[in-house]
Amino acid sequence: MAQQKQFLSQPFAGYLNEPAPEENVELTHIEKGSAAGELLRRYWQPVALTSEIKDVPLGIRMFGEDLVVFRNTAGEYGILDRHCPHRGTSLEFGLPTECGLRCCYHGWLFGMDGKVLETPGDPPGSTLKDRLYHAAYPAREYKGLVFGYFGPIEAMPEFPIYDSYEHPDDKLVPYCVTYPCNWLQVLENVMDPAHAVFLHTRVTFSHFSDTWGELPVMDFVETPTGMIYVTTRRWKDKVWVRSNDILMPNLAQVGHIWEDGQEAKQFGRVGITRWTTPIDNQTCRVIGWRHFHPDVDPRGLAKEEECGVEKVDFYGQGIGASFEERQRLPGDYDAIVSQRPIAVHALEHLTYCDKGVVMLRKLLRRDIRGLAAGEERAASPLRSNGLIPTYCHDTVLDIPPIDGVDDLELLEEVGRRVTEIIIEGEHHSADDRIEIVRRKLLEYQRSLLPRAAE
Repeated sequence: MAQQKQFLSQPFAGYLNEPAPEENVELTHIEKGSAAGELLRRYWQPVALTSEIKDVPLGIRMFGEDLVVFRNTAGEYGILDRHCPHRGTSLEFGLPTECGLRCCYHGWLFGMDGKVLETPGDPPGSTLKDRLYHAAYPAREYKGLVFGYFGPIEAMPEFPIYDSYEHPDDKLVPYCVTYPCNWLQVLENVMDPAHAVFLHTRVTFSHFSDTWGELPVMDFVETPTGMIYVTTRRWKDKVWVRSNDILMPNLAQVGHIWEDGQEAKQFGRVGITRWTTPIDNQTCRVIGWRHFHPDVDPRGLAKEEECGVEKVDFYGQGIGASFEERQRLPGDYDAIVSQRPIAVHALEHLTYCDKGVVMLRKLLRRDIRGLAAGEERAASPLRSNGLIPTYCHDTVLDIPPIDGVDDLELLEEVGRRVTEIIIEGEHHSADDRIEIVRRKLLEYQRSLLPRAAE
């Protein structure tokens, strides 16, 4: 791979600029036979909202393959290669039956597993169908999303159920947004907390709340499911600790969008669960759920009706306004897509703020190379009430500045201790894990109050 390019050494040196090196193929390419694609294929991936699938098939692309996802008349979901193996007609024009999908051109019928069930134009007694399968992938529906598994069938894992899917009094609302760029640069944005300070707050206007404009103390920590960022901010007499999750390899969880750090809370849970799914090397789709529950919307700012196909209820996601309007008030979509169709890592000049991006790439390389070496993919062994624990949270503690203690050092200590409580300890396998974590956070808060009162 090309070496990282250095800054130019003189003014007006554009002529000296070298041609851009190639992208990081190992991490960015996902089409058939690619290293990252082989890793991602071994996990269940969402491919569509159930609301997108009517009584006719839906054409999709995943991993550079043209496919259709459909629902048979018995209500089961299936994924087939888009083109009929007989004469290549698109199965977007196929007709769902009780057991599969029938090609419109010559009536070939395909089962949910790709088995050719009928070739009605053949003579009676033809055994052609008994020897053929069409390319198919396993599919299943879960809470308004259709998932597919695209890896070797013998390696298909169980469908994982994380605790954030079953949070009390939570409504999961599916949404998706397509990005005309590589999957990795979209995923990496979740591990870049510094952009919230500038893009979302200081540069144009406060997309969420003014509190986001406070530059936090930052840390990045591995978890049993992947990694989190840890940002710790002072806001008046409170300390706000926030963590986003990466659940390897491409599932991300984000906390309360409009959190302002002003109301005390302990281990407030997930606001967004979203996969960054690769369509091809230069296109991807963010697809998942917006969560609607009291933890993440105490002020009633979320708008369920604005979540769905190619839309979500907060600023800067998707094309939205005109290009010129977006130049004046850019959002995530513009900052990410404009990095090139595939961001070139060798041209970057990474800083302290990019430690999360560096860690995420390191973890991806570890898993990609481990898979190539025949190692089993590590999965979290923990279960709480039968669910896999996750670590995304917003915690706001009543901790005023302490006389004689450097407040930056205090913020570092609080962020570190809150993170230890949230990701470590035997209580993570307890059925009442959330209640235990919240109690421990309050106990820690109380332990600091005598120091604050001195």
